[in-house]
Amino acid sequence: MAVVLDLLNDDPRKKAGADAPRHPEKAHRPDSPVLRKPDWIRVKAPGSPKWAETHRIVKENGLVTVCEEAGCPNIGECWEKKHATFMIMGDTCTRACAFCNVKTGMPGALDPHEPAHIGEAVAKLGLSHVVITSVDRDDLADGGAEHFAQVIRAIRASSPRTTIEILTPDFLRKEGALEIVVAARPDVFNHNLETVPSKYLKVRPGARYFHSIRLLQRVKELDATIFTKSGIMVGLGEERNEVLQLMDDLRSADVDFITIGQYLQPTRKHHPVIRFVTPEEFTSFESVATAKGFLLASASPLTRSSHHAGEDFARLKAARLAKSGG
Repeated sequence: MAVVLDLLNDDPRKKAGADAPRHPEKAHRPDSPVLRKPDWIRVKAPGSPKWAETHRIVKENGLVTVCEEAGCPNIGECWEKKHATFMIMGDTCTRACAFCNVKTGMPGALDPHEPAHIGEAVAKLGLSHVVITSVDRDDLADGGAEHFAQVIRAIRASSPRTTIEILTPDFLRKEGALEIVVAARPDVFNHNLETVPSKYLKVRPGARYFHSIRLLQRVKELDATIFTKSGIMVGLGEERNEVLQLMDDLRSADVDFITIGQYLQPTRKHHPVIRFVTPEEFTSFESVATAKGFLLASASPLTRSSHHAGEDFARLKAARLAKSGG
């Protein structure tokens, strides 16, 4: 994962609810077992001079990072490279996925100044590539689609050379929402499937697998020049053949890029890690995905959806050019 910057987490309007449980729907669940992490999950602690400089910029601009709060294993590497993923539309999600550590509840109103603030932050950080993600906003008529579009336009205005990747919710039952986002023309449209369809009822109960597949397919129908991307976690109890079928489903939707990473349990109230997938299995997944026709595939224990996003965008462009014979 790259640096996730939550611009609204310091909003004083949220302080009143600071003592509320982060995951009320999980509070009364029995603690699940936590497996000991294997050696290949361990990473070097952050602290390089470049990491410190990114840390300083984040703090001086009053930004809070989910990477810090969640203890992302890639924070040292990503912060050293000034990779940034901005989380928009607040810090409270209307969904309650079993794997996710984002706060669950009723979100507050959208901040009309947020697009401009993000545009300014991107310019100040000097980002060549930025990722914009969000919580699910089922409470909004368009699921936050217009807000996504405003953020994209603000970045284009303040930092026209920055390439933009968005990681969106599924906009379930939000007619016309996808069209609004695609019309703003991000460079990469990412929507994660998260897991195989047999695990949706337990892992991603508010979502619909084939709706997500159709969402990604529809992006290509609206604008074939936009790169599409999706990611999953493994270690949730899925079978290998299910992962391979998921790859086929994504390719049927003409998705360009797949990421596969190890699920890591945020707390003992979250879905347990069923097993740690070996590095050799990840290498095999990556080879199969490439053979199935993805322009790019990234599979490793520490792969995250926005990890190496800038470098991956350059690789995507090169792969598309090579495929077209240019």
